[in-house]
Amino acid sequence: MFQERITIVGLLQAAALLTVLFSFVTSFDHLHYNVELFAHFRLQYLAISLILFIFFAAARNLTLGALLLVTAVFNASYVLPWYFGGDQQNDSAGIKLLHANVLSTNDDYDRLFELVAAEQPDLIFLQELSPKWLEATRPLQDNYPYTYTEPREDNFGIGLFSRLPLDSVTHVDSPPLNFPTIIAKLAVNGELLTVINTHPMVPLGRANVEARNEHLESVAALARQVEHPVMLIGDFNTTVWTRPYRVLEASTGLRNSRQGFGILPTWSTFMPFAMIAIDHALVSDDIGVVETRTGPRIGSDHLPLILSVAL
Repeated sequence: MFQERITIVGLLQAAALLTVLFSFVTSFDHLHYNVELFAHFRLQYLAISLILFIFFAAARNLTLGALLLVTAVFNASYVLPWYFGGDQQNDSAGIKLLHANVLSTNDDYDRLFELVAAEQPDLIFLQELSPKWLEATRPLQDNYPYTYTEPREDNFGIGLFSRLPLDSVTHVDSPPLNFPTIIAKLAVNGELLTVINTHPMVPLGRANVEARNEHLESVAALARQVEHPVMLIGDFNTTVWTRPYRVLEASTGLRNSRQGFGILPTWSTFMPFAMIAIDHALVSDDIGVVETRTGPRIGSDHLPLILSVAL
């Protein structure tokens, strides 16, 4: 029993030191792309450091307890600001948007239809839109007649379904891999709104990380060209904790609709304790955010992102 207790305590000590190490090292995610892979779990580092702090404080291990408390405060400085502030509005005269990475191999189409019926969004953006998904979602066009789709056999097809008339809609082949990015313009309460929807490469390996970053830089340039209210929505394949995201937000002047609503992890539903927020909606200052939240599971590895905005 004594040996078993020592082993358990030793494992917890190792977990504590690793939590401290990863919490601080990942603040320098720009130093190497592999460091960035561990920068996404700031919420988990906060939870683990708090739990281990309680354990070691109770065990009167003052050194580890103090170190874990500092680590928890450090992680909290990243996490907690997302739960405050923002400019939440009660204006119901805006529009509701549904963004969902449906997972190209997912064939549980009815769950998406049930979500659409329950939420009644004005605009629906689907990512990983395969030819099979396009065929399955044709019934959506009964209520969403303004449709623009770029299906693909890989995981980077994309589509827009709108119940509101569109002034214009097109797509660009975003560099460097020419994944489609949809650009739609529509009138909302007499004001012109541009919505950009995009999905860059999964950042595994140096080449893919660089491709994702170049893709994000290209859509940032698109957003900067818009002189009226603009939204940039998509599965960005990065979280708010990383340098590529910070560069995107700073270079566009847009703000994340999550502000004031919390972290709202969206991926991966197959790893619920390690979920991170990689689906985002960024809005310009002339757009008020009424709400931002995640939707229920639809058979995908992503949760849908639902938001209402007012102009």
